[in-house]
Amino acid sequence: MPVIAGKLITLEGIEGAGKSTLAQFMGAWLGRHGITVRLTREPGGTPLAERVRQIVLERGAEPVSAAHGDAAHVRLTRPARAERHPPRRLARGEWVVCDRFTDATRAYQGSGRGVDAALIDALALAVHADLKPDCTLLLDLTVMVGLARARHPPGRTADRFEAETVGFFEKVREGYLAWRAASRLRFRIIDAAAPLSEVEQRIAQALGELQARERRA
Repeated sequence: MPVIAGKLITLEGIEGAGKSTLAQFMGAWLGRHGITVRLTREPGGTPLAERVRQIVLERGAEPVSAAHGDAAHVRLTRPARAERHPPRRLARGEWVVCDRFTDATRAYQGSGRGVDAALIDALALAVHADLKPDCTLLLDLTVMVGLARARHPPGRTADRFEAETVGFFEKVREGYLAWRAASRLRFRIIDAAAPLSEVEQRIAQALGELQARERRA
């Protein structure tokens, strides 16, 4: 019996939306339903990319783009072209849940910082070619609520992105919503301001629907 290709599911949203927590929930839910799943994040996912992630998030005077981590982390999901590369997770039927993907670059660097969209698309094409998410869950909430959550722990120092202005995050959120409007078949909006149990229930429903479509295919 031929192996059915896995699914790439991405989580997007501004700071405080709960992406990391919900990625863990998704991994556990998929595991309970008999699906082999790999959790990763952008930037991150490999030792090199995790080092890049630390540099990206550290606050400093020199601007750094999250796009610098794309090439190192995307190797986890892209089919291998040589034996030294990571296994072909999607090709062998595994599902991959990624905390941020290229949509984050479009939202943060494009909408937030004004980087040319054509340049971002060209970089995305060079880094991961035709690899695209099968489903993107956009965890949406207002900027004020998101930042209050992200900065809540007392004594915690905000990272490079959390330290940005409210206006910056408003642009980022607008970018996400605009990109969702242009890609409705792939995006699904989840109200991240709802209680955690409700958010998890809606994500479980989305995963169940995606699994059901795969079975019918």
